[in-house]
Amino acid sequence: AVMSEELTLVSFMNNQKQQKPTLTGQRFKTRKRDEKERFDPTQFQESIVQGLNQTGSDLEAVAKFLDASGAKLDYRRYAETLFDILVAGGMLAPGGSISDDLTRTEFCLFTAQEDLETMQAYAQVFNKLIRRYKYLEKGFEEEIKKLLLFLKGFTESERNKLAMLTGILLANGNISAAVIGSLFNENVVKEGVSAAFAVNLFKSWIYERDINAVAVALRKVSMDNRLMELFPANKRSCEHFSKYFTDAGLKELSDFARNQEAIGSRKELQKELQEMMARGDNFKDIIAYVREEMKKTSISEQLMIGIVWSSVMSCVEWNKKEELVCEQSIKHLKQYSPLLKAFTSQGASEIILLVKIQEYCYDNIHFMKAFQKIVVLLYKADVLSEEAILKWYTEAHVAKGKSVFLEQMKKFVEWLKHAEEESESEEEEEN
Repeated sequence: AVMSEELTLVSFMNNQKQQKPTLTGQRFKTRKRDEKERFDPTQFQESIVQGLNQTGSDLEAVAKFLDASGAKLDYRRYAETLFDILVAGGMLAPGGSISDDLTRTEFCLFTAQEDLETMQAYAQVFNKLIRRYKYLEKGFEEEIKKLLLFLKGFTESERNKLAMLTGILLANGNISAAVIGSLFNENVVKEGVSAAFAVNLFKSWIYERDINAVAVALRKVSMDNRLMELFPANKRSCEHFSKYFTDAGLKELSDFARNQEAIGSRKELQKELQEMMARGDNFKDIIAYVREEMKKTSISEQLMIGIVWSSVMSCVEWNKKEELVCEQSIKHLKQYSPLLKAFTSQGASEIILLVKIQEYCYDNIHFMKAFQKIVVLLYKADVLSEEAILKWYTEAHVAKGKSVFLEQMKKFVEWLKHAEEESESEEEEEN
């Protein structure tokens, strides 16, 4: 009995060990060193402002001060505060106003002289700072995006300086063209703030580089087709955009926008053409539709034959075997030759078509051996004339696969020349 009681006691004690006590409604006090540092930019702002006040308007001295301060101050934590001070002289509240209760400096971008040379010097300050502290790169881009949303809170002169600076930064590759997305915000678009800002931004960007570099940067972030959004919905037309920027001395930008709109129209047209072909619509209906679009959008026949050719070659799934694709392409193009013929009424259009066929056969490796057969088929179908083929052969061809395709065409070209000579001698005999 005693033994049994001891076992029961041991068992009870073991159970007590396993049942850990739970506390409710009680909070443990954390030690001071474990507490996360509270976000307080006041001391940071005072240090930066004091340094800027000491260096004054000497931007080389400012760059050196910022470089040295990065070793002592927490740039990573207070990046937004740092950029706010360098641009506006103090921390910015939502909307763009400066907090009055904190120390401010008069030595900042917004109080600088309003000219391109001064803005280039400021761009160098930011460039040096970000090259030295690479981790600031993302924060700097976010800062520019934020500043563009605050444009209405700044004076016209401040906006002009910020626009010039942004254009230079874009030209230098310090920030991505994605920042322009902030200018499409409705609050900034209304009252013409975005469009006016864009004028100064693009002027300095194009001045530093050129319109081609601007176009590449815009396309990279899919901003090339969104520039109309700089205007309110009721003014979002190519005509308004073109007039606004041409009047502001930016004809190259308005030409770029017109070109983008034309590219968009051509893509839509090609898509519609492919859908019509996929449905098996009558060629007469397709030709009538295309001619109507040509009138509406002022597309030339030379441009249109390229679109028609691409549509014809996109509306079929090609065989992966070279020996079969040749036969398949001849059968397909024989069927669609009336459509190609409708848009090769001019010699220049025929040359364009020949070049398009050459490029297509080169870019699609299975078609390399089909080139000559395609050209002969289209010659027989009265799509291509002997004059166009001979001109392409002697001078109008492009570099892509040149030696291969000229070799393929050699015998046919000799036959054409011989036929032409015979025709000429017959004419002479008749005369």
